[in-house]
Amino acid sequence: MADISSALRSTIPISLFNRGMAGKVFEDVRRQGAKVVMKNNSPECVLLSPEEYLRLIDEVNDAKLAALAAQRMQGFDPANAIPVEEVYRQNGITKAALDSMDEVEFE
Repeated sequence: MADISSALRSTIPISLFNRGMAGKVFEDVRRQGAKVVMKNNSPECVLLSPEEYLRLIDEVNDAKLAALAAQRMQGFDPANAIPVEEVYRQNGITKAALDSMDEVEFE
């Protein structure tokens, strides 16, 4: 029952926009979360705050990267791995060169 009442609270008729109540609708989205705009008793679009939209996009991108990493790990063979020291030697990288570089921050 909670799912039905939650769905009903998150829907708004498109007529609110026609009545000049867009500001109230946008405030409700900021306070309460996403709203489904209904037109002719059918969902027309979903309104999200910019913060929620960015959060969802980040979540989708993280899921895509995790799936790609999992796919790549399926074909990983440790016997084919090259030790980091060998990579450094092949590319002329020294410990002194690495120590003199600024720190790099990864997310």
